[in-house]
Amino acid sequence: MSGRVYRLHSTLELPLEDVMDYFENDPELPPEVENVDITRRNNTLIIKAVSADDNLSKYTPTAQLKASVTENRVYEEEPPRAGAPSWGDEEEEEIPSELVEFACFKGDLETVLQNTALQYPMFLVLREIAMLSEKGTLTAITEEGDELQATRIVEGEVRAASVEVVENPQQNGSSDSGINWRDNKFIS
Repeated sequence: MSGRVYRLHSTLELPLEDVMDYFENDPELPPEVENVDITRRNNTLIIKAVSADDNLSKYTPTAQLKASVTENRVYEEEPPRAGAPSWGDEEEEEIPSELVEFACFKGDLETVLQNTALQYPMFLVLREIAMLSEKGTLTAITEEGDELQATRIVEGEVRAASVEVVENPQQNGSSDSGINWRDNKFIS
């Protein structure tokens, strides 16, 4: 399998426990990836590809997924809004909640998916993780077999996406909206 990742943007957030369960349940990884090494350094989660190819030098950095780990309070039901009217002098009931650690795969290509060796296979792993996420989006432009492919996953569901090739991306039909600095009468 050959492929390449050209653009990627991710805002995925999912419970760290879901990510760990995914890898503990022995998922089907792309053939180029034998296994993954998962490391946590403070508030950073790093999922690094272990190459199935013995010809890849042990000094070649393989692709890795990088997520920040944050702690969020999750309520069993929606908490009352601040400033909402309270009816009577009822005692406020505490809403059951717990602190949950979330893995946040947020950013562009070099922030979320680092290094080029095995980059496309690790993108496929990220795509599977995106299918587990209930919050955030993953958008990407990749190449597989000489064809560009657009990927868009929103809150765990695949959505329609396309790649549009334009002659000059800077001109989106509004060429007269800028300032013509060369003929500006206030600059001498």
